[in-house]
Amino acid sequence: MRTITTTEDLAAFCAAAKSKPFVTIDTEFLRERTYWSKLCLIQMALPGKDGDAVLIDPIEGSAMSMEPLYDLFRHEATVKVFHAARQDLEIFFVEGNVFPKPLFDTQVAAMVCGFGEQVGYETLVKKIAKENLDKTSRFTDWSRRPLTAAQSEYALADVTHLRVIYEFLAAQLAKNGRQAWVEEELSVLTDPATYTVHPEEAWLRVKTRTTSGRFLGVVKQLARFREEYAQGNNVPRSRVMKDDALLELASTRPTNVEELGRSRLLLREGRKAEIAEGILAAIKAGMEMRQEDLPKPDLSKDQMQVNPALADLLRVLLKAKSESLGVAPKLIASASDLDAIAAGERNLETLKGWRAEAFGDDAMRLCRGEIALSAKGNDVRVVRI
Repeated sequence: MRTITTTEDLAAFCAAAKSKPFVTIDTEFLRERTYWSKLCLIQMALPGKDGDAVLIDPIEGSAMSMEPLYDLFRHEATVKVFHAARQDLEIFFVEGNVFPKPLFDTQVAAMVCGFGEQVGYETLVKKIAKENLDKTSRFTDWSRRPLTAAQSEYALADVTHLRVIYEFLAAQLAKNGRQAWVEEELSVLTDPATYTVHPEEAWLRVKTRTTSGRFLGVVKQLARFREEYAQGNNVPRSRVMKDDALLELASTRPTNVEELGRSRLLLREGRKAEIAEGILAAIKAGMEMRQEDLPKPDLSKDQMQVNPALADLLRVLLKAKSESLGVAPKLIASASDLDAIAAGERNLETLKGWRAEAFGDDAMRLCRGEIALSAKGNDVRVVRI
């Protein structure tokens, strides 16, 4: 078990990885006390049962440059293999402004290859690598040093078994011709917009049934302040104020510190002078917004006229198509997608790309009355009319 803590050793390992067809990668991080994830450990393994596998420790090696790793990420002759890559990629995008290319995510590939929705790494290890994982170190504090032997072994297992899983899934995709399906999904993971939260748009993530423009204006300003403060001070949004407190303040609209102090839901952190002043300024800004600048609630879902019989038929079609393809149904379309189709909406992801091939095209034919569904035993079949 080798731990890399110097730029020279990292460069040597990454140079070796460049000569290989793929390399498996995972990270350990903490995010409970910060806005941005704190990178604690990187694990990497080269192909083959006895291929070199290492831990890269940015805490012990605080002076180590990550540029050799980022250079490997840009080396397109070597596939970078992750499982459930989103949070890993966010770390590298934020810290190095780089995405691994080409990328392979075994969770996405497994969903396309019939392993169910959001399949976990442990499940794939058991089903494909025929091994069992020791998960006792899963929730340990990865920022503490020294690492225990159990932590190091757990971390390496996240990339050593991944080699077998990748080779199996890559072969399955080549066999069923669905590489393009996976690549389409992965394009979202390598889009900077996936990881960029603009403070002006932060209010859209706050769930509320209230449609008052003035109320939403205050929500928008409070959410903007919270996002800016959390990003600027690298603290979780919840440390500034939780959503329930934000909605309470948008309703009560305190104008001074004394009135703010009466909040039932605002935590102690949010009552500190710097945050309290920001909250009061945001409420004032929301109250002073011009009528034409107030946010407009999205009422489109409430106004949808869903044809319930058609929605039920679409659910049957989705189930039949997903079973025949061996693809998790929720990866193809959600329940709200089916309702939207049954209400006449056509600008949906489930009607584009590989999803159109898998389901969307037949869904449109069903809506136009060009196909029907028939049952024979336990099978549902598509019948052209």
